Amino acid sequence: MQTISAFSAARRPVPAVIPSTFATSGKLVVRLAESPAEIAAAQALRYRVFYEEMRALPSAEMLARRQDFDSFDPVCDHLLVVDADRPTGEEVVGTYRLIRQEIAHSHGGFYSSSEYDLSTLTDNNPGARFLELGRSCVDPAYRSNATIQLLWRGITGYVLAHRIDFMFGCGSLAGVDAEGLALPLSYLHHEFLAPPELRVRAHANLYTEMNRMARTDINPRAALRALPPLIKGYLRLGGFVGDGAVVDRQFNTTDVFILVPVSRIADRYQARFEPEAE
Repeated sequence: MQTISAFSAARRPVPAVIPSTFATSGKLVVRLAESPAEIAAAQALRYRVFYEEMRALPSAEMLARRQDFDSFDPVCDHLLVVDADRPTGEEVVGTYRLIRQEIAHSHGGFYSSSEYDLSTLTDNNPGARFLELGRSCVDPAYRSNATIQLLWRGITGYVLAHRIDFMFGCGSLAGVDAEGLALPLSYLHHEFLAPPELRVRAHANLYTEMNRMARTDINPRAALRALPPLIKGYLRLGGFVGDGAVVDRQFNTTDVFILVPVSRIADRYQARFEPEAE
């Protein structure tokens, strides 16, 4: 399958270096973390959102440190929305974790490969460049369109700088009762299942069937209302889902694999998320 790199590189030149700041909105700035202290602030935000607000189950060390962390954090890039007016340690109000394929390969694989077999995607697209998006969260006081658009401007700048062809990651639905999530899971399966050459599948020991309702029994409006905003955002960008969901009891979620070929992102969204000129 032939891919088109990063928003059609013929029309949009790739920066020679990654800009230190991707965009600003009022007092908010989106940029990559520049120090261990900023990574720690992102991990603290993740802890507050995932473990305190969403009731995920922390390890003893996470509880003691009040941070969400794993072995990928020291080697990946951390995209931050920063409010410098906030107290030290709380200035990060939004974050995404970005793992490029070269980092993943040197670190034993992508984070999502613990849930999904990525070989169909990677084997059928030799030479393509992949970026895994994960650990996305925003402080409750900053959950606005402005903050979300800043994060996406940062991701866009990063995608352009690294000539990314595919973005992917796990999107989460709240709860671990797959039957209770039959409507959104079935809707995703029937309407957004990736084509065979891009179809990632959940590992057999984790596989949870998504096709739980007939297409004719699905109310699309109700199904869309049941989807988290983040997943709906990926779908609007041209995203697909993989085959099978995975129940994550630590995070109290049911995960679906989301894939966004960069070449499918519509022009209207490209313009909306285009990074600011330096």
